[in-house]
Amino acid sequence: MTGIFKANNPYNNFLLLIYAVVLKLPIFLHPSVPQPRQTDGFLYKELLNQLDTVGKGFPAIYPMLAFILLYMQAVSFNKLANDQRIMQRPNYLTGMSYLLITSLFMEWNILSSSLVINSLLIWVWAKMSGLYSDQNPKASLFNIGIAIGVSTFFYFPSLAFAALIIFGLAITRPFKLAEWLIALLGIVTPYYFLLAFVFLTDRWQGYHLPGFAITNPVFNQNQWAYAAIMIVLFTSIIGVFFVQQNFRRQLIQARKSWNLVFLYFMVALFVPFVNDTHTFDYWILCAVPLSAFLGAAFLYPTRNWFPLLLHWLMVAFVVVINYFV
Repeated sequence: MTGIFKANNPYNNFLLLIYAVVLKLPIFLHPSVPQPRQTDGFLYKELLNQLDTVGKGFPAIYPMLAFILLYMQAVSFNKLANDQRIMQRPNYLTGMSYLLITSLFMEWNILSSSLVINSLLIWVWAKMSGLYSDQNPKASLFNIGIAIGVSTFFYFPSLAFAALIIFGLAITRPFKLAEWLIALLGIVTPYYFLLAFVFLTDRWQGYHLPGFAITNPVFNQNQWAYAAIMIVLFTSIIGVFFVQQNFRRQLIQARKSWNLVFLYFMVALFVPFVNDTHTFDYWILCAVPLSAFLGAAFLYPTRNWFPLLLHWLMVAFVVVINYFV
């Protein structure tokens, strides 16, 4: 399977769809109805309210939407990673890895607020990676800020990804105060329109914005899930090793893109610590950068049996966890 997705063939988009259906079939067998939490934004809660009527009679609508989001995120992140040339050659291993990782944990296949904003954050990473050669960086930074601001309307702790803008600017561009202020203005703009709407519609009384809840995440997982986490981390470390080996051979833009992937991962690791829940849902934010690391682990080894072994071992865990545990 890794050999097929090493090629950059257009029909691999269809093969990725088949791959996703096979891996994620269990989510349709036992549909899970998502429940809003304190740190979820009003747009996510409104989305669930709109789906509630349909969901009562057809609960499969939730896994269907989650599946569409996961597949589209895998395809878009794979394309954007190829556009940024972070790998030695274009391939579909990043998209394959994203679908594989998210299939290991049932919580990552629920229509959660963090799953929804992954689509926005993937776009933010791509735009940040392109700042190095952007001819109109101020417009891009303003749009990036707006995307972060809107993402907080779905999941408020995603505001932490503003750090990706700060450190990303420090990596990709020389310091210009105007650019930093424009990015901040972009983040604030959605809140300006939100508060203006609340004021004009006389909903100011009793209105409050969602907040952070500092907690210590607890993994309420079984032994199979812990083993799956260890395999993903082991494969990611291998991927990071190969990335470091090939780092100096890459273009400057590709190096900066990889630096942003590492920053993305560090911010995503921090976000679950500002939740009001101990569930595993919000760790899906780590799946995007992890899929890039796994893609490198599947691409670079010269011995073909090694990535094949890792891939089918993870597929075996998907089967066991979803069907037998």
